Amino acid sequence: MTLMDTFQTVLAQADALEPGTSWLATIQSGGVIGYIIIGLSVVALTLIIIHLVQIRRGGLIPAGQLEQIDTLLARGDVTGALEYCLDPDNDSFLTRILAAGLTRYQGSAFGAFEIKNAIEEAGEDQTARLYRSTDPLGVIGSIAPLLGLLGTVLGMVGAFEALSRTAAVNHEDLASNISLALVTTLMGLILAIPCIALFTFFRNRIDAFASEAGQDIERLVLHLESPAPARPGGASTRPQPAARSASPPAPAPTPAAPAARAKPSPPTTAGPSPAPGAPAGGGGSS
Repeated sequence: MTLMDTFQTVLAQADALEPGTSWLATIQSGGVIGYIIIGLSVVALTLIIIHLVQIRRGGLIPAGQLEQIDTLLARGDVTGALEYCLDPDNDSFLTRILAAGLTRYQGSAFGAFEIKNAIEEAGEDQTARLYRSTDPLGVIGSIAPLLGLLGTVLGMVGAFEALSRTAAVNHEDLASNISLALVTTLMGLILAIPCIALFTFFRNRIDAFASEAGQDIERLVLHLESPAPARPGGASTRPQPAARSASPPAPAPTPAAPAARAKPSPPTTAGPSPAPGAPAGGGGSS
């Protein structure tokens, strides 16, 4: 028998066999739980496509916006950079963080010291928003195996009920319930594994892009820390603190010393004054 004859024999035996169960029939055997898992898989696929479009460098840190803001801040136009960041057409992860920092910079006399705190707070808030957007994908990945387990329990309950209803074993009912138990578990795992893997992947991408954005923003803030060039026809846009007095404060007057009191002179003792006409020398009569 040649090789061709053997191949034809195998094909004839395959045609004679009963066709196997299709994937559609397998999914339908999952029952209500199977349809719920299918609906969640559609939602998960939609979220994955949205995250692939949004969580990328071109969407979070556009190169054109970064270059434009760098140019504005390099020439000291803080107001123009703030208006550019607040423009709805330029809304992005980068501009939302910088808008908060530049607003604090212009609104306070000590903005140069407070801008970094404002940028850090805005960066944490925007990163948390991105994290929250990936939470539904993680929830689907967590509950999909539980739904599969629920279908397994329901299938096993139905199988034991089929055994308890009649003394003879109804192979058709028993096989149907066991199929429900196995198919739902399979479907839940098929949905959960990629959802959990992609959930971790998107979280890591968010961390990486947030770190890159922090480095780019730190480079932009250096323009604000250096002396700002004077604008034509006006002073610098940077708020200046109040001018200090050049001369030191006058010292407080010292109290005058109390005047010295004159000490009284001691009294002098003298004899009785001589009578008028008496001789200066004292002598007895002869």
